[in-house]
Amino acid sequence: MKFLAATFAFLNFVHAETEYPVHSDSAVKLDVPQGKVTRYELKSEIYPGTLRQWYLYVPAQYDGTKKAAVMVFQDGHAYLGPQGSFKATTVMDNLIASGEMPMAVGIFVNPGLFTAKIEGRQSWDTLKNKRNRANEYDILSSKYAEFLEKEILPAVAEKVKLTNDPKRRAICGSSSGGICAFTAAWERPDLFHKVISHIGSFTNIKGGHVYPSLVRLEKKRDIRVFLQGGSGDLDNQFGNWWLANLQMEKALKFRNYDYKFVGGDGGHNGKHGGAILPDTFRWIWRDHAQ
Repeated sequence: MKFLAATFAFLNFVHAETEYPVHSDSAVKLDVPQGKVTRYELKSEIYPGTLRQWYLYVPAQYDGTKKAAVMVFQDGHAYLGPQGSFKATTVMDNLIASGEMPMAVGIFVNPGLFTAKIEGRQSWDTLKNKRNRANEYDILSSKYAEFLEKEILPAVAEKVKLTNDPKRRAICGSSSGGICAFTAAWERPDLFHKVISHIGSFTNIKGGHVYPSLVRLEKKRDIRVFLQGGSGDLDNQFGNWWLANLQMEKALKFRNYDYKFVGGDGGHNGKHGGAILPDTFRWIWRDHAQ
């Protein structure tokens, strides 16, 4: 009996993560026009000594007659393409074609690397020890928004006509990229109105744990926020990711922000966020035709 009791206790302790199915709008549809993706590199002046790859997705519907809406993704390689958890360009193909989101370009930006050359496609494994990611994503300042404003968006504007309306600009990221997306809009709501954070690192990596208090105390920003989190997320010396996102949700609710929180039982990965990405885009862009 003691053995059975111990066995059941162990089974109750083991975290079983839901297997989220692939959304139908995350799959390539043969009758839907597919946008074009082009890769670029940027040596930053705002983050001196860094080099990064970034990608530009231009929807098939773009013909240069109208200004495109904007979606910026941090850790762009993780969101890009038909593989991986998020499949963001495929989702954009499908929802732009159906009219459920505006005709938007996707700007997929990777964190800077302290290197003179990047071999192949930048990924999580590329020069791990030379990444500037935490200094770009986890710090609470307007510097990253300035980087987007002065270096990335002008580079895109040389190729595509972009809207200047912040309500037609969204910024998205996962983990540290999620808090980065929130910080960019929090600091510069004149640049970005819409925020998507997947398993956001609202923890004390570089001070992000203070955001729930800031949301409650500071002047309300004109932003719309989508948060996704998982009860099986990280719990370490920097904080508890699930609890941090619950605190953010309560703070946004307290101040009557336009927000949505979707919780699951997942860990620190993109499985849940990717599964709900089409409906996330629908929610964040729900009034785009107004």
